[in-house]
Amino acid sequence: MIELKSKREIQLIQESGEIIRKVMKAVKPVVVEGVTAEELDAIAERVILENGGEPAFKGYRGFPKTACISLNEVVVHGIPDKRRLKKGDIVSFDVGVKKNGFFADSARTWLVGTMDEKKQKLIDTAKEALDAALAVYQPDWRIGDLSQAIQKYIEAEGFQVVRDYAGHGIGRELHEDPQVPNYGKSGRGAKLEPGLVLAIEPMVTEGHYAVETLSDGWTVVTKDRKNASHYEDTIAFTEDGFINLTGTGVL
Repeated sequence: MIELKSKREIQLIQESGEIIRKVMKAVKPVVVEGVTAEELDAIAERVILENGGEPAFKGYRGFPKTACISLNEVVVHGIPDKRRLKKGDIVSFDVGVKKNGFFADSARTWLVGTMDEKKQKLIDTAKEALDAALAVYQPDWRIGDLSQAIQKYIEAEGFQVVRDYAGHGIGRELHEDPQVPNYGKSGRGAKLEPGLVLAIEPMVTEGHYAVETLSDGWTVVTKDRKNASHYEDTIAFTEDGFINLTGTGVL
């Protein structure tokens, strides 16, 4: 069942989003050659706790860490470990926060210590796909219109869209109805009504979109082991359009 949020509830989700902004601001400068994913995770947890939040992912269905940190061919749900980042690594950093009973969720992908136009285009396309879809948003849209706009942008850039994972509603729970695929057809799915809050998260692959989960039960990789990127923001739809509740200005 889809639960529409009141203005007050959207404000509470935004408070969680504000903590995520602080996390991204603290983490991005430290995504450098030689740092470990565990060290990045520790920074995220410290910032969340210092600001009165709770790590939304830690303990969720048994996930052991605060952030999902996914490198290169890992699409989502990478478990932070002691491996040191290398020059040229693609690092997807996905984090959720709970405060005052409400959740927000966001992800960014960064490139470590070099300029690689091909990799940077892959990274940029995930963000730009979300931006492009929201730029043409209309009040009568359904989920399918949003999904189609994301897919159209990604495929026009020469990449593919992950099918097996999707965005989702968010609020009192980390994952709520409806699901928000990154591919689809216009006119289908739930209406984007005022009060709907969605975590929209394009997942883009350099090669084929097929993915598989490794033996740890969490880490999702591209089957062809080509690179992937991930971008996510928590978006509230209102009478006046939409509000980005986790927009950080941090790419």
